[in-house]
Amino acid sequence: MTHVLSSIDLAYWQSTLIKLIVVAILVPTTALILGIVFLFKVMSWMQSRKGPQEAGPRGLLQLLADGAKFVQKEDLIPDKADRFVFKTAPIVVLMSTLLLYVALPASQHLVVEDLDVGVFFALAVSSLSVIGILMAGWSSANKYSLMGGLRAGGQLIAYELPMVLAVVGVVIQAGTLSLNGIVQAQANGAIFGFSALGNPFILTQFVGFFIFLAAVQAELTQTPFDMPVAESEIVGGYQVEYSGFRFLFFFLAEFATAFVFAGIAATLFLGGYWFPGVDTSSKIYWILGPAVLFTKIMLVAFLIFWVRFTYPRFREDQLQAFAWKWLIPIALVNILVTGILKVVF
Repeated sequence: MTHVLSSIDLAYWQSTLIKLIVVAILVPTTALILGIVFLFKVMSWMQSRKGPQEAGPRGLLQLLADGAKFVQKEDLIPDKADRFVFKTAPIVVLMSTLLLYVALPASQHLVVEDLDVGVFFALAVSSLSVIGILMAGWSSANKYSLMGGLRAGGQLIAYELPMVLAVVGVVIQAGTLSLNGIVQAQANGAIFGFSALGNPFILTQFVGFFIFLAAVQAELTQTPFDMPVAESEIVGGYQVEYSGFRFLFFFLAEFATAFVFAGIAATLFLGGYWFPGVDTSSKIYWILGPAVLFTKIMLVAFLIFWVRFTYPRFREDQLQAFAWKWLIPIALVNILVTGILKVVF
């Protein structure tokens, strides 16, 4: 996108405003797509029950109806809450999601900002949501909200480590921190001398891929990692005192983050926008790139939601043990093996 805007000769503030508008449109749109497809339709299919059918054709407008309902609800703030922090927390969480979309490439030039350290940027800004969640938990002046915030903070910090370590193997193989560069490395790679299908890193980094997906599941606080927001345990966790459009912000952030994390996973392990047999510098990628990336995102998102709809909730001690005793050691072994093979071959 920077490449396109620079050719139009716009002022810096104008190009920045256009980028902000594009990202602001992407966040609710992608959240709606995942919510409608997976939360309503796929989940009802997997659990052999009917999804929503009333709002729109076959219930496809149900989320829009729910969004309109949330906007109309009263914005309630507890008497003893820290009002400024309480109001700001959902915005901080949503801003973390907005920033993730900045570095995700839909083609070689169709990216909001093509950063040389795109991987580092994405992992860094994803951790900002922890601050917003702790703000929400503490500012609500509710013991259940505080407990949920502390649990969520501990969970997100614990699972950021395996997420980062899972990505290190990809970075070692690609030799770059640029998301575009990682796509190019997979497109121009070869498997045992056979280059027609490139070298999607899921073939060599399948361990890292599954570690990354498990960490994403925990970052989203989705089942089986949803103890911080468990209704039966702490009546909704850090979100319990939120209503109206502020609660809607948390909902948008969760599903939009799921979409962009699926996009990052697709870029790192499945070649992103690249399609075998088509040169990534071809102009056809202005259309083909977003279509290919979207298909891969929906495939990864299906895996994420499949786990959510299938497995029971971890206890808090099991949740932490899974990260520290299993995912982190396995990720470290994966880095060691990747480093040795990179040097030898």
